[in-house]
Amino acid sequence: MNASSFDAANDPRHLLGRFLRARREAAPADAGAMKGFGRRRTPGLRREEVAQRAGISTTWYTWLEQGRDIALSPSALARLADALSLSAAERAYLFELARRRDPVRTPFEGASSLAPEWQQAVAAMPMPAYLLDRMWCLRAWNDAAAELFAPWLASGEACLLRYVFLHASARELICDWEERAHRLVAEFRADTALYPDDSGLIGLVAELQRESRPFQQFWNQHDVLAREGGSRRFHHPRLGRVERTQVTLLPSSLPDHKLVLLLPEAGGPDS
Repeated sequence: MNASSFDAANDPRHLLGRFLRARREAAPADAGAMKGFGRRRTPGLRREEVAQRAGISTTWYTWLEQGRDIALSPSALARLADALSLSAAERAYLFELARRRDPVRTPFEGASSLAPEWQQAVAAMPMPAYLLDRMWCLRAWNDAAAELFAPWLASGEACLLRYVFLHASARELICDWEERAHRLVAEFRADTALYPDDSGLIGLVAELQRESRPFQQFWNQHDVLAREGGSRRFHHPRLGRVERTQVTLLPSSLPDHKLVLLLPEAGGPDS
């Protein structure tokens, strides 16, 4: 296969077409038992059946499977995902290939839904480790994190942003507080773009703008940053100055959560 053939075969439109056809043909026969299409001779759904279920024309759907360059609206893709009974992973893949945002985001389920395996996984980490949810609330932490972030836990505030901006001990714990707080707001702004209609996030931003002048100033600057990690310095009330390197991971089974690890600094006393 030459380079041009390889590029054509891996063009997102052609990948999307092949994916839709594979999912259509893999659909169980009883899922396609719709009136008006006669006796079924092949497994899976017919193109006409998928089109009818999704409320689109058969011609338009056929063009999709053929990899043609046609406009794809998020709502039509969502109906296709429902018509093909796609799993969460398949649905996400569909929207990635189409370069569209899914209009139906996974709802935030709150603290009660965290699987116990995640508590165990975080507890097993040798370095300070904690898990944040979509609202940047603390969901799990290990003993090392409890020691390092004793002032945070003692505050009784689960939300990292509320703690940083509304509790005086955060300014004492976090070295270079203003720089770190500014960066946190820019990182949080990047997260809010993923869930623009989340009432919880909207309410949190409104509350912090109302209660914290620094947050309001940083938020209105519209800076956006990825949560990249890097050097973190703390002035601990018992341990003194602590330097760590932060690494942030995004769990595949918890896509709106962050697993934060604080590794020893290279050459440090506990590295």
